[in-house]
Amino acid sequence: MSENAGGTDRLSKVEIRKDAAQSVLEAGIGTVGEVAGILTGAVKDVVGAVGDLATEVFEISDAARRAGQDHEVEPTRAADDA
Repeated sequence: MSENAGGTDRLSKVEIRKDAAQSVLEAGIGTVGEVAGILTGAVKDVVGAVGDLATEVFEISDAARRAGQDHEVEPTRAADDA
């Protein structure tokens, strides 16, 4: 800061520009951090949903396999005649 003729402090143009640039950078970095948090949460949710789907597919496949073993499918007459 510099003093003017009346003895009061004055900000120079350079200091004003520095403060403005600092504020812009701080706001930008804050926004980037917020967006990164949103994306991280979204990716986590997608991975969880895909994992749940895979679990369901495995359970359905296992249930179908067990059902097939419990109830052996009898051959049809067409298959016997062939």
